[in-house]
Amino acid sequence: MNIVKPESIALFCLTPGGVRLARRLRTHLPLSCFTSDKLMESGFLPFNGSFGDTLREAFKQYSALVVVGAIGLTVRVIAPLVNDKMTDPAVVVIDEGGQHVISLLSGHVGGANALTRYLAGLIGADPVITTATDVNEMAALDTLATQLDAEMHDFRHAAKVVNQMLVSNQKVGLWWDAPLLVERERCDIRGFTPVESLDALPQLDALVCITMRDSLPLPTEQLTALPVYKLVPRRVVAGIGCLHATSLQMLVELLQRQMAENHFDIMALRAIGSAVVKKDQPVLHQLAECWRVPFELFSASELNRHGQHLSAPDFVRQKMEHSCVSQPVAWLMSDGQLVGNTLRQQGITITLGLSHSC
Repeated sequence: MNIVKPESIALFCLTPGGVRLARRLRTHLPLSCFTSDKLMESGFLPFNGSFGDTLREAFKQYSALVVVGAIGLTVRVIAPLVNDKMTDPAVVVIDEGGQHVISLLSGHVGGANALTRYLAGLIGADPVITTATDVNEMAALDTLATQLDAEMHDFRHAAKVVNQMLVSNQKVGLWWDAPLLVERERCDIRGFTPVESLDALPQLDALVCITMRDSLPLPTEQLTALPVYKLVPRRVVAGIGCLHATSLQMLVELLQRQMAENHFDIMALRAIGSAVVKKDQPVLHQLAECWRVPFELFSASELNRHGQHLSAPDFVRQKMEHSCVSQPVAWLMSDGQLVGNTLRQQGITITLGLSHSC
């Protein structure tokens, strides 16, 4: 999913009024501001060729684009590049007078709607948002997934179906697994029907379950009679140590086994980590690419500092061994929230932890 990051917003201004507006916004956000040579001033970047060339280049490099100018011009420039709402950057257009901020592309997953509201608030403009759930003052499944950094099987289809149900006033239940209840308050859940227990469901047209479990605690008859969608927040981290000759197949199988033994859906995996001395082991990079998660590295001094919290002696030796890596790595990645036992097999160790920051 493409989530707008404050440090990756490009702003384009074509007129003196646009430059003045860009100056105001730069005091609140770390923007990369582009303009023409004749309007260039300190802190701005020149167009690389034309406005169109620069905007098209930025479309591939930034998480969000803000154009102070005409919406028609913006549409014509980016039209050939628009591909997928799950990966396209957010695109927002502001008129030169600063009266309207318009969410043009990737409103939910890309974050254009949220960015539109924020920018409008900064300059006292009217936010213009046209997505159906927002117009009806309801949440959206893709927005909820973004807020939770969560995954779902066949996400595109599920978001389309659930969002249509919400705007059609159908009852879509929302159930939170106990470990994730603490995150409910910070999420937009307008329009969903709260479900406190899966043992006594109200009358529903569909059910969304927010859980990291590999299987839902629902009777078979309910699973077949009601459309059920499982939204899986990515919260599980895995500290891993392994020998240089370890195969990717073996590592994948053992990680899947460790997740299953702790009843985690594999989609709940957030990141893997190891010691810095393992940075050149291709299999660990391949594992991260396989599951599309970050690969984090920790120095011997970092691991040594936290060895005292763990039960095994001598966690980090002068020469780092695979057998003493996974626990302190998982400890650091999860702020000490380790889960289950460490898997040790065929020169591989895997320790899981839970991270609740996203």
